[in-house]
Amino acid sequence: MLPRWLAIRHYTQLLLILTTLVMLPSGLFAASPPQPLQSWEYRWGDSPQDSNNRLLWLHSNASEWQAIDSPLNPPGREGHEHLWLRTTLPAGDWNDPVLFITSMNLIGQVYLGDKLIYQYGEFDAQGKGSFAGWPWHMIDLPDDAAGQLLTFRFYSYYTSIGLWGQIQVMERSDVLNQVIHDSAQDLGVSALVLVLAILATIFALIGPQRQGFGAIALFAYASGLMLLAETPARQLISDDALGWDMLRAGSYYTLPVALGLLLSNWLEGTAKRWITRLWVTHLLYLVFAMGLVLLGVISLSLTFPIFDVMLAISLPVMLVLALMRFQWLNVEQRLLVVSFTFFAPLLLADMAVAHGFVAWRSVPLSYGTLAFAVANAAIFLWHYRHTQQQLALANETLEQQVASRTADLDRLVQELDSLSRKDPLTGLHNRRHFDSAFEHQCQRVRQPTSQLSVLMLDVDYFKQINDDFGHDAGDAVLVDIAQLLRQHLRDLDVICRFGGEEFVALLPATSRTVAESRAKALLISISKTAFAHQGIPLRQITLSCGIATYPDHTQDPKTLLRLADEALYQAKHSGRNRCVVWEDSLEDKGFLFSKQQTL
Repeated sequence: MLPRWLAIRHYTQLLLILTTLVMLPSGLFAASPPQPLQSWEYRWGDSPQDSNNRLLWLHSNASEWQAIDSPLNPPGREGHEHLWLRTTLPAGDWNDPVLFITSMNLIGQVYLGDKLIYQYGEFDAQGKGSFAGWPWHMIDLPDDAAGQLLTFRFYSYYTSIGLWGQIQVMERSDVLNQVIHDSAQDLGVSALVLVLAILATIFALIGPQRQGFGAIALFAYASGLMLLAETPARQLISDDALGWDMLRAGSYYTLPVALGLLLSNWLEGTAKRWITRLWVTHLLYLVFAMGLVLLGVISLSLTFPIFDVMLAISLPVMLVLALMRFQWLNVEQRLLVVSFTFFAPLLLADMAVAHGFVAWRSVPLSYGTLAFAVANAAIFLWHYRHTQQQLALANETLEQQVASRTADLDRLVQELDSLSRKDPLTGLHNRRHFDSAFEHQCQRVRQPTSQLSVLMLDVDYFKQINDDFGHDAGDAVLVDIAQLLRQHLRDLDVICRFGGEEFVALLPATSRTVAESRAKALLISISKTAFAHQGIPLRQITLSCGIATYPDHTQDPKTLLRLADEALYQAKHSGRNRCVVWEDSLEDKGFLFSKQQTL
């Protein structure tokens, strides 16, 4: 925003001031501490002028003047854009007294007696003028100013009018000391955050997670520049108050856009859509408002209240949505959410102080920015370490890489041999494969409109088959049942031997009704099949089946297996050779059985 030569020149001046303050002997400082101005009086409207263009209210002791505790927003504004305030300067033993004011809304004049000693902004013939920014003011006072009447004339079309923040008589050196002291921490944090913004930009350009790091970089740039534009020392670098406020507004209005990009990169479904709508709305406001300001259509000051109302709504909504998804975020994302949880209340508090909803006080906004910076630093360090490891791996010789890959392949073959996913008897998938497939299906069905049904099947009176015909006959029955399962279920269905005489089937994209229809057809087919072993007919074989479906029966797909198992035991309990669909009433009726029971 500032020319490089101008920034260097003012930065040099700032260093000279610091050096001078440090070298000044302590005896030069006055004994009187800063004295705040009290006993204020006010009146609405603007003063008429006499024939010599002198403002008559400077000499008025009329009853229209009313006492007030604070020089900001007196009661009864009712559309008034002009305000007069007056008070008496306190006594004190100062060497170089000045009146220090944190801010005034929007432009004003200061009179000592009937003499104009300070003016901020340009007044036209109607006593009006344009917004010129929100700097702090250091007004020279004569040595004999103590006890004299100090009068202020203000014009403001903003939501606030009058003086805001500190209003007190101080030594000039004390003002500079205070400005530098109040700015040191903010300047340090701003520099750190801007360095991290550059690092995030580099990662966004070369790393795989471009959107995430791009949003982090945008947030860091916005918060770092906003902190710089708000620090009191900005006036020691450049006295262009309106330019600083333009920088402050642009970076301030960018914060929710960057935050929304970060959150929408993590969240899914409805939360993601709402976050996207919020940050797009803020982006449109940023472009529209700053565009009108640059074109001279509206005043920059009028864009702040509208944005603050928007931010007061969107910031808590974003934070709530992020916290609702907290348990599904990874470690890096959780760290950023925690840091933002610290930053957001400080930002809202700073906004409340700026609009006078809370009495003036210093809000440590830099602490929230620092928390965000530290969170980013931790992420950058982790990614830097990861990048270094990848570079070290890439620098290995070709022979070392081939040897490493060969060893990995040998180990993988051994693991595949020992962890076979096929049941050796039936040729179906085994329990290990089922656990993996079930976890995958549980993740997939969390998408909107997805369904998943689980069938738990058990051979009725299987122990009697083994007892009457031998275990070879029981094995043959299991093999035949596995073949019938393949015939009746689809290729995309996952069929597994769960253990012993128990089978389980995962039916993706299958409703409860369709799952029940297929299960009944399967049970009828098996009950009509003539089973035999080595030419010896076996007795009739039947199955019992339990069915559970997501999302009809549960909002957590991982509980489907338990619900289907409970329905299976209900089928066993109520006569076998049937399928039972799980329902809530099973628990009320007490049909929850231990798997250790033999039925």
